[in-house]
Amino acid sequence: MLGISADTPEKQKKFKEKYELPYSLLADTDKKVCNTYGVMTEKSMYGKKFLGIERTTFVIDGKGKIARIFSKVKPEGHAEDVLASLKS
Repeated sequence: MLGISADTPEKQKKFKEKYELPYSLLADTDKKVCNTYGVMTEKSMYGKKFLGIERTTFVIDGKGKIARIFSKVKPEGHAEDVLASLKS
């Protein structure tokens, strides 16, 4: 398991420690991975539009192929959804 975000390695380290994450985080500060996987999307806040990252989970099989994509992920209950998907 691996997490990727546009945060700096320093911010990721604090986040990982705070939430006791059992997996590695990779920094994509230049957003190359985000653009490659197509998760950059137009968002809107207080009437202003901006480009942001859509929280997405990719399940990649042993051959390196994308087996499943979970889009517009909400943190609550998501881990359980992914686990259930992997078991089926």
